[in-house]
Amino acid sequence: MSANLPAAVVVLAAGEGTRMKSKTPKVLHEIAGRSLVGHVVSAARELEPEHLVVVVGHAREQVRGHLEEHYAGTRTAVQEEQNGTGHAVRMALEELGAAPEGTVVVVCGDTPLLSGDTLRALADTHAADGNAVTVLSAEVPDSTGYGRIVRDAATGAVTEIVEHKDASDEQRAIREINSGVFAFDGKLLAEALGQVRTDNSQGEEYLTDVLSILREAGHRVGASVAADHREILGINNRVQLAEARGLLNQRLLERAMLAGVTVVDPASVFVDVTVTFEPDAVILPGTQLLGATHVAEDAVVGPNTRLKDTTVGAGARVDNTVADSATVGAGASVGPYAYLRPGTSLGAKAKAGTYVEMKNATIGEGTKVPHLSYVGDATIGEYTNIGAASVFVNYDGEAKHHTTIGSHCKTGSDNMFVAPVTIGDGAYTAAGSVITKDVPAGALAVARGQQRNIEGWVARKRPGSAAAQAAQAGSEGSAVES
Repeated sequence: MSANLPAAVVVLAAGEGTRMKSKTPKVLHEIAGRSLVGHVVSAARELEPEHLVVVVGHAREQVRGHLEEHYAGTRTAVQEEQNGTGHAVRMALEELGAAPEGTVVVVCGDTPLLSGDTLRALADTHAADGNAVTVLSAEVPDSTGYGRIVRDAATGAVTEIVEHKDASDEQRAIREINSGVFAFDGKLLAEALGQVRTDNSQGEEYLTDVLSILREAGHRVGASVAADHREILGINNRVQLAEARGLLNQRLLERAMLAGVTVVDPASVFVDVTVTFEPDAVILPGTQLLGATHVAEDAVVGPNTRLKDTTVGAGARVDNTVADSATVGAGASVGPYAYLRPGTSLGAKAKAGTYVEMKNATIGEGTKVPHLSYVGDATIGEYTNIGAASVFVNYDGEAKHHTTIGSHCKTGSDNMFVAPVTIGDGAYTAAGSVITKDVPAGALAVARGQQRNIEGWVARKRPGSAAAQAAQAGSEGSAVES
């Protein structure tokens, strides 16, 4: 951990982002389970700054509410009118009440790929070189359109940042560009902001003017080069949003694979930044892992599976499944084509099979619900088998009710369990039963009408039909055989 902890990090998030063409503020658009500004705040927090201030402006209440809900402790400063980046930083310092003693890092709220490691390297370079300002720069394959970093050949200090339109042919050949992320000496920053003018084409206070003001005052301006130029990419439209999502997803999957996770087809697997894995987990194609999902060792997830806030135990198998806020026990089996809704917990070696839906259900160890069933608001004990096409009737039109089935029970196919109802340990229920009363332990419950065969009904009621003809042929065939 670096000892160069900044006094403050300022996140610029006041802009409208009109090129997103969205009712959602740009910085609240999400990739990999976090908002754009959320990614930046999370990276900034890795520096453990004394103060973390987000400058808000457009849709401020919406952005502020998002920060309060997901990033408690983050302070906000309001930029009433978007009068430039220098003005935004000045609003942040006014929120702090005094110029911070130490380093102030300024970052953009639309750079979700920026990592805490890169920001820490920036702060370390700033301290080691004794700079008044340190620019986070990057060497890019194509620098067209970017501000070029011009350095002193002897000292390596930054002499100027030249915008593309103002650059000479020699300067346009420079591949090192300005990211818009800076580390400042807090006191010098506050003094220089007071000298920033607005006599430019936009009539705004530019933060980059601080660099020339401090350099002309004899202070050193340096640069820290990002290890990966893609980290500085800002988001201005939906195309760039998708590109950043792909890059971040690739980063997350590479990290997982290097930690011992098998991802069979990274191109078709998507994960959130909050997803965790254990070594030897296997992720098959077409899988989305979202929220606080955790996949334990030797578990196999996929193909074509979406899990959100779901825990998958060691050695479990989850196939063609949608699950939300569920727990799958060690060695359990889910799917294919299963749906686990919030509150579902499968015990070790339990099974939720094909076309099974569960909600708010606790399923004991070794218990199987193999196929074509709905289990809602229920508790089932250990090593019980639920027959096919069973429905836990939990809703009476006004309230939900609970069903309890004990351990080592065998329930027949096409059962209806009308809650509230309890089936005792070791009990059986007959196929086709509608269970409305409690069943004692070890009992057999039969709740269906007696079968009655009405001979000749088809011939009388459906004369001449295909069924009648088949029945007559079948009767004649039986008579010949007899």
